[in-house]
Amino acid sequence: MSVTAREFNQITAANTSGRRPIVLVHGLWCLASSWRNWQAFLEDRGYAVVAVDWPGDPVTVESAREGGGSLAGISAATVAVHVREVVALLERKPILIGHSMGGLVVEIVAGAGVAAATIAIGPAQMKGVWTLPASVLKALLPILGDPRNINRTVMLSEDQHKYIFATTLDEAEARELYQECVPAPAKPLFEVGTANLTPRSVTAVDTRQPDRGPLLMVAGENDTVTPYAIVEAAYKRQKKNPHPTELVEILGAGHSFVVDHNWADLAERSIEFLAKHGL
Repeated sequence: MSVTAREFNQITAANTSGRRPIVLVHGLWCLASSWRNWQAFLEDRGYAVVAVDWPGDPVTVESAREGGGSLAGISAATVAVHVREVVALLERKPILIGHSMGGLVVEIVAGAGVAAATIAIGPAQMKGVWTLPASVLKALLPILGDPRNINRTVMLSEDQHKYIFATTLDEAEARELYQECVPAPAKPLFEVGTANLTPRSVTAVDTRQPDRGPLLMVAGENDTVTPYAIVEAAYKRQKKNPHPTELVEILGAGHSFVVDHNWADLAERSIEFLAKHGL
């Protein structure tokens, strides 16, 4: 069991509260602390929140930038298994919310039938989605172009962060968000990039799981790394599920919309979706 002390405390608080738990899963170049605004927002609205660490995550941005943690070579599958461990300790079936690679992870976990509902925000590409816009190549080729990166962590330069995350932001907000950027394992990007050529890819999602629950997929209009075309292609696979599946595009938003000035609007839309389904 790889649950951290911080996660265990949040799980215990969730179980004690009797509230519906929400499990938040961050993406690459972020930490669980990136959800702090969401956590306060959701708790104010009556949910119990567990913000998940990736296995090996350092505790703070400072320690991450100093080389703390042991994320090199971590797979998307390892993160999904860890989220399943967290879910198994919760006494009520949780809602899952994930962003970017975390969005793909929550889709994978929901495909195991353990979620009450799922919200995938700018989710990374699942196996079976062949769409590959030029913006994605531009964003990720500097990382994927060096095969040695598969077992390394990679830090984004400020220019890379601006293109991948902060596309739509002014310089001041982009610079502020970059202060939260941390080195991330490159392996999940290689797993996504080779998924359709890998028979048992870890990025495969069981989209027909009869116990999946309602799913909301959210895309940012100006997202360069998980653009609308990719999210829409995944939605077309997910909507074959017997449970409700919705796709929403946030106009004017880039990949950072879960943590930039758009976050509150996105959080409101999320709880509206949950309320519609009695959650």
